[in-house]
Amino acid sequence: MMFADLVDEDDFRERLQALGADLPADASPEHSLALAREQGIDGLASLASALLAEPGLLQPEVRMALEKADFV
Repeated sequence: MMFADLVDEDDFRERLQALGADLPADASPEHSLALAREQGIDGLASLASALLAEPGLLQPEVRMALEKADFV
């Protein structure tokens, strides 16, 4: 049986950084997302859509941050 890794706050921050976001290492998912939006990061909406398409793979704090940011 294979288990998929859940996207936790570290994974989420790393994905945002891969898009070019400058984020502190201890930023929460909500704060990371807010900073990425302020920085006008390209690909942010696409990343959010892709992650929200698989909500079962998201840790609750990541899912809530994305839903609260109204990418839906």
